[in-house]
Amino acid sequence: MVARSQGRPSEADRWVLLAHRLPREPSTPRIAVWRRLRRLGVAQLLDGLVALPLDARNREQLEWVADAVFESGGQATIWVGRPASRTEERGIIGEMSSAIAAEYQRVIADARAARDADPAARRRTLGRLRRELHRIRQRDHFPPPEAEHARLAVESLPTLEQAPT
Repeated sequence: MVARSQGRPSEADRWVLLAHRLPREPSTPRIAVWRRLRRLGVAQLLDGLVALPLDARNREQLEWVADAVFESGGQATIWVGRPASRTEERGIIGEMSSAIAAEYQRVIADARAARDADPAARRRTLGRLRRELHRIRQRDHFPPPEAEHARLAVESLPTLEQAPT
């Protein structure tokens, strides 16, 4: 959960927001921006309004997205702020955590399914799941309990030895 400070707001309780609008045609820039925002793990507040917890990395990433929007003929504005209430903030955090938890659940299910696979398939699955965990962690701003369960499920896959040929 995000910590609140007394008095002056800290980065820990502020958010960086991107308000953006792109022309409908061509659709390629809109799709590219959507994919980039998804990779960042933004909270979609409204159509064209996304948010991330404020830190230097998240702010810089949204500034890059804003630049891409401008280059595509769109409009973008970066804002820094706080939700008006703790309830609103908890709702945003809850939605972000739920989405990430579902991704971790898929990793856990894939790791369990891989236990019965042949060694070569297990090895490929292990590599894929490690990469997937890394991608999820990049956009996991409020780690749910599933994060550790997924890590353990992947790392508990049997160590595979190469059979001599």
